[in-house]
Amino acid sequence: MMKSTSDILDKLEQTLRARKQADSEKSYVASLYAKGSRKIAQKVGEEAVETAMAVAAGDRVELVKESADLLFHLMVLLEAEGLSLDDVAAELANREGLSGHDEKAARPKP
Repeated sequence: MMKSTSDILDKLEQTLRARKQADSEKSYVASLYAKGSRKIAQKVGEEAVETAMAVAAGDRVELVKESADLLFHLMVLLEAEGLSLDDVAAELANREGLSGHDEKAARPKP
C-alpha cells in the first residue's frame, strides 16, 4: 500500500531536518546546507527549468521525476531558511477562495 502524500512529505521534512547535523562529506543534503541558501536556490531554479523542459518535450515520466527533484530541493531550501511546507500550506489556505488575479493585485508593489 502506498503511503499518503502527507506521510511522505512529513517523513522527508524530518529527514531533511536531521541531515542538517550530518557530515557534508557523507550526506548530499548536508552538503547543500553547507553551501548555503543561495546555492540551494540556484539548484531549485535548475530543477524548475528541467521540469519545464520535460513538459515541453511532452515526457510525462520525466515530468514526474523532475517534479520530485524540484519539490525535494524546494523543501531543502525551506528548511535551510527555517520554514516548512506548513508555512507554504498556511499561505495557500490564506489564498483559498480568492481569485489569483485579485490576490496578485493586492500584493504590495516593490
